Amino acid sequence: MFDRVTLNRPDLRFPFGDDFISRIQGQRLVRLSRRAKFLQAELSSGERLFMHLGMSGRFIIDGDNRLADFTHEHAANTKHHHVVFKMDSGATVTFNDPRRFGFMELVGVDEPYRLDHIGPEPLGNSFSGPVLREALKGKKSKIKAALLDQRVVAGLGNIYVCEALYRTGISPRRAAGRLKVAETDALAGHIKEVLRAAIEAGGSSLKDFSNTDGKLGYFQHSFDVYGREGDPCKTCDAPIKRIVQSGRSSFFCGTCQG
Repeated sequence: MFDRVTLNRPDLRFPFGDDFISRIQGQRLVRLSRRAKFLQAELSSGERLFMHLGMSGRFIIDGDNRLADFTHEHAANTKHHHVVFKMDSGATVTFNDPRRFGFMELVGVDEPYRLDHIGPEPLGNSFSGPVLREALKGKKSKIKAALLDQRVVAGLGNIYVCEALYRTGISPRRAAGRLKVAETDALAGHIKEVLRAAIEAGGSSLKDFSNTDGKLGYFQHSFDVYGREGDPCKTCDAPIKRIVQSGRSSFFCGTCQG
């Protein structure tokens, strides 16, 4: 049960709302799940708390009865500890977010489900080449931007889109709606392949990401193109290129992904 909720500021990316604390305090956590990049906490009141980590957010769990052997070291400077959930078990869950791109939103019992517009989970059985092809049909946007659109496929980020496009041999500048059947089939397969490899490696630790046991991920050591501008392509030795699309860096091989 949420024994006490403390807000150390009135907002993250968005304001919390005047009744944020009163709607959570005293409620039991019935279920915690993930959909795309969102965490969803179902409360005993029937309301749901949606949480997004943004670019730098993380939950620090300490205190008694944590249910698992987490390793979450507190920084000496706690000015970025914005939300503190004190549980009746003795555990304390602190949301730390230096850049404040994350957010929390309470959704009432009678309010519509917030995530109905989000596409299929890329590692789920509902995601495949035909499903991807249907989602891309008629799109004039570039394939890189289309894959980052959460309505097309859930949860993909910049790193893994760059890597999947490289493995498929598709330029990030191609029009999304003009990919061939064989290309969308291969792309869907490589998206799954890249994500599974990243999970196996513990994720990608570029700045401050770490797992719940405190260990850093090491998939960044296996990047084929991301962050490798000017380095030789691992397949053809041509220099890896970098362009900016919709404000995001795209890394690719101009030869292999021509």
